[in-house]
Amino acid sequence: MTTSLAGTTGPTVGGLSAAEVAARLAADGPNVVAAPPRRGVARRVGRQLADPLVALLLAAGAVTTALGDLPDTVIIVLVVAVNTVIGVVQEIRADAAIAALDRLAAPVARVVRDGRDQLVPAAGLVRGDHVRLEAGDVVPADLDLTEAQRATFDESALTGESVPVHRDVTEAAGAGTVLAGGRAAGTVLRTGAASALGRISALVAGTRPGPTPLQRRLAALGRILGLTAVAVSALVFTLGLLAGEPFVRMAITAVSLVVAAVPESLPAVVTLALALGARRMARTRAIPRRLHAVETLGSVTVIASDKTGTLTENKMTVQRAVTADGVRHTVTGTGYDPAGRVWRRDGGTVPDGGPLRALARAGALCNDAGLLAPDGDRTGWAAAGDPMEAALLTFAARCGLDPEAERAAAPRVAELPFEQARRRMTTVHRRADGYLVVRKGAPEAVLDPGRDAALLAAAAELAADGLRVLAVSTAETTGRPDPAGPLPLRAAGLVGIGDPLRDTARDTAQAFERAGVRLLLITGDHPGTAAAIGRRLGILPAGEAVAEGDRGRLTGDDVAKTRVYARTQPEQKLDIIAALQQRGEVVAMTGDGVNDAPALRRADIGVAMGSGTEVARQAAELVLVDDNLGTVTDAIGEGRRIYDNIRRFLRYALSGGLAELLVMLAGPLLGMPLALLPAQLLWINLLTHGVPGVALGAEPAEADVLRRPPRSPQESVLGAGLLRGVLIGGGLLAAVTLAAGVAAHRLELPWQTVMYLVLGLAQLGVALAVRATAAPGTPRGLALPAAVAGCLLLQVAGVMIGPLRTLLGTEPLTAATILACVAVAAVPGTLLRLTGRRH
Repeated sequence: MTTSLAGTTGPTVGGLSAAEVAARLAADGPNVVAAPPRRGVARRVGRQLADPLVALLLAAGAVTTALGDLPDTVIIVLVVAVNTVIGVVQEIRADAAIAALDRLAAPVARVVRDGRDQLVPAAGLVRGDHVRLEAGDVVPADLDLTEAQRATFDESALTGESVPVHRDVTEAAGAGTVLAGGRAAGTVLRTGAASALGRISALVAGTRPGPTPLQRRLAALGRILGLTAVAVSALVFTLGLLAGEPFVRMAITAVSLVVAAVPESLPAVVTLALALGARRMARTRAIPRRLHAVETLGSVTVIASDKTGTLTENKMTVQRAVTADGVRHTVTGTGYDPAGRVWRRDGGTVPDGGPLRALARAGALCNDAGLLAPDGDRTGWAAAGDPMEAALLTFAARCGLDPEAERAAAPRVAELPFEQARRRMTTVHRRADGYLVVRKGAPEAVLDPGRDAALLAAAAELAADGLRVLAVSTAETTGRPDPAGPLPLRAAGLVGIGDPLRDTARDTAQAFERAGVRLLLITGDHPGTAAAIGRRLGILPAGEAVAEGDRGRLTGDDVAKTRVYARTQPEQKLDIIAALQQRGEVVAMTGDGVNDAPALRRADIGVAMGSGTEVARQAAELVLVDDNLGTVTDAIGEGRRIYDNIRRFLRYALSGGLAELLVMLAGPLLGMPLALLPAQLLWINLLTHGVPGVALGAEPAEADVLRRPPRSPQESVLGAGLLRGVLIGGGLLAAVTLAAGVAAHRLELPWQTVMYLVLGLAQLGVALAVRATAAPGTPRGLALPAAVAGCLLLQVAGVMIGPLRTLLGTEPLTAATILACVAVAAVPGTLLRLTGRRH
């Protein structure tokens, strides 16, 4: 906020008195948006530890501690600590989104009190205060304008509108907007939570993201696994007692079986997979602010995107031009960079002089903007002043003119500034042979309906394509004319100005479609503009309607079929997202403005643009550093890869756990009262669920990861055939283990040691069998083979090394018997790989 009083028009008589200010401040409270709720660290930690999967981990940790299993205990404690820290940090960041809103308010405001101008803290504003604004000032509260001299307000942060909006006397200016040009003053209508900025803050504070799809699935799985393992272990305990086994031994066995059957390394696998995914995404300039956001992207079924700055460049550009003779031209180029090209749409050549250059020259002269070349602080060309006028300067440069040279050759000597009532601007320029008059503005305010009917029709076509249309007319006189008087103006032509789509936007939309993700466009813009962008993206078929936010509340039927939404307010974005979620969709919301913050918080995953507002970045869970929505496509693939690897680990780990339960249950029926000792179960569990399981989380993506639809949000983590795969894998593992035990028993070999060796080695073989089928040329990595090889050696060491034999209760085996065990153990993995039952 500018603190200088220079340029004010003098004190306004009256204003509030000190007593009135004090009374209203006491009644309404200070002019601040919602403060972030204060939560103690202990309360935050307690909420994280109440998660069902974390509770299961804590219970497993208690068991491993009681059994003296130090390695598993350390792993469990570490995983719980990491997950808790991540959750607490995320909560603190969420509260920071609300705090960032408060920082948007102007720190000081220029008001009239007791008949004189004063600078007061913005928090001290009250209803009835008279506030003065100069160009560049942040509006400190909702104002009813009492003065507006060529006042234009940048409302992009609140509404998403990319072009400054002209405001006249009696119109409102919302808190948090910026006076982009001119001068204004107004009376405070609403402050604090009642203001436009305060209402958005309240929406942000009231929207907390729920658990991610993966968290919901794993919580349900944790409950099922815990109950199943306890029930089966109790049955094993009972059968052992009935077979005459000692009570203490069977109690330890039952507890060991619970630990072995439940894959307590699952959170470690999940955390590592998410962390690796986050690193990969960061290399593609997508920064996850929460680890679980990485996987959530893989579950997304709908992406709701705003327009300005996300799908478009957020830079106004002349895209079409129509000269007075009716010839139509297309203009290309990026942003405000003068480099670009102009060509005739009918295929004709564009002459160096003629009507097109006359139109471009006139637009550059009747113009108050400037272009800023790249320098140390700017990497690209930028606009100085009104973006639409800067677009006219860029258009002139693309037509081969030097705007500054044209201005120097025809200096302005008189003008009639733009006013909303007239909707036009007129300037007079001195030339060597006389004077040039230029007028630009809305076509109906510049063109003659009778003489320029063809141009008015062309203007309607350009507007239907979502472009903002300016008409330009000129006149040449020998004497200096009065810009407000009658002038012999003739039409020079039309320009269609818009915020062009990013070069990659249409390809990104098509990539989403191939991946089975529905792209929605949600914008505060005019329906015509929204429809034009939707058609260019290829998401709005001919004849399909655009939903308008100002037409009333949207229903579930509306969101089921609508792809483009226009004139939406922040509250309506929340309604759209909530309606989609109620239909079972997993929704990603993209945005960059303050108005997007509530929706970013409410969506399953919020995606903010790196160049957007701090409020949007704080509210989001993923930040796109390069502002490229196409980066989300890669992130979706990464999320699906992570989920596939988690399912792959479950396929492997639960098959092993099921096999252990089946072996322990069936052993007594086959004459083997205690198929495996507690220490043997824990050793197998440590080796198989440890390093190989974690290595599975780093497997590359499947070749079709972005050519298949997302999994249904209602689908269980064991759905889509995974449960069947676990049953088949567990059955095969149990079958070969029991068969090896029975054969060893009949051959009078150490059958318990044989079963220990076969079961452990067979599980390691399944880890290799469930590997991903990566795309051709994708490096496979050596992490999993190396992990399996190391654990295989440790498993065999359990029967080869004396101290380990004593610890595990195994007996020595001959080399021939060990080789036979290896051969038998290879059967399940080989069958699974050959039959393609990998996930």
